[in-house]
Amino acid sequence: MSQTPIHELNDRTRIIFRMVVESYLDNGAPVGSRTVSKFAGLNLSPASIRNVMQDLEEAGYLASPHTSAGRVPTESGLRLFVDGMMQSAAPSVEEQRAIESQIRGDGPIEEALAAATSVLSGLSACAGIVLVPKRDAVLKAFSFARLSPSQVLAIMVGSDNSVENRLVSIDPAISESMLSEAANYISARLSGLTLSEALERLDSEIRAEKAELDVASQKLVRDGLAIWSLDANDRPVLIVRGQSNLIDEAAAADLDRVRQLLDELESKEEIARLVDSAREAQSTRIFIGSENNLFSLSGSSVIAAPYREAGGKVVGVIGVIGPTRLNYARIVPMVDFTAQALSRLIRPA
Repeated sequence: MSQTPIHELNDRTRIIFRMVVESYLDNGAPVGSRTVSKFAGLNLSPASIRNVMQDLEEAGYLASPHTSAGRVPTESGLRLFVDGMMQSAAPSVEEQRAIESQIRGDGPIEEALAAATSVLSGLSACAGIVLVPKRDAVLKAFSFARLSPSQVLAIMVGSDNSVENRLVSIDPAISESMLSEAANYISARLSGLTLSEALERLDSEIRAEKAELDVASQKLVRDGLAIWSLDANDRPVLIVRGQSNLIDEAAAADLDRVRQLLDELESKEEIARLVDSAREAQSTRIFIGSENNLFSLSGSSVIAAPYREAGGKVVGVIGVIGPTRLNYARIVPMVDFTAQALSRLIRPA
């Protein structure tokens, strides 16, 4: 059924619709006409209100969970409310201080991002999420460990002393001495460079015939470096905090939905792709329920905002995941404030 645009709803209908949505978001219960009639300043009988609510239901903005119950907003109704009727409230001074106190520049950026996600989760009573900026690792040392004739473990030590391992398929003809030669070349000639810089240096030296490696070793070095670059592009790093917030008393009546949402949160790569789509937004983006296929079963909402480095380039996204019954007016500005606070902290790579 085609839905009536917001500008075509008369004032009385808009007021009743807003009251139904706000009441539902406050307590999670279906809203009846008698409840709406008790709001101050609304001089209408329950019967008149009931007729308006019936019209809104036929328009697809409200639904009746049970025959005798009141109405709840549909996902289309929530979208109408969020886009055209919601009156946002800025985070309180206490909330702003709580967020800013966790976002400091005196440690690794990943720590600040994880802390910001945790405090955002606590304040919103949702699961907090953040996409970590994609930064090239800086090489410090490199080695290969053979696992089988055709497979080795590539071991990279970063400048921050982090250690990462990746599996690399190789030609069974590659000898142990060739593995050592390739690893020594990377550690000696490419240390201090980012992965992309190391690959450029390798290609440059090969073209100038300065690589001092045979063809097989050149390929081994390139494959060993390239696997990290591909991995970083294909698997954005997603931090999730506060999943336990999704299991509360209100969720007890709908455990199947909560279980589905927790299962969806385990699929970090899919969620990362969804959240990453908010990079192009000028401010906060809101995904409601089945608007995204990932959350079509759990009926969850995502509120996400991009954060930038000092030069203005978008480097990541931060937000929350929760049920569609969220206090959007409070949480949307909170997510936006957190993104702005992170943007003041991050410096260009």
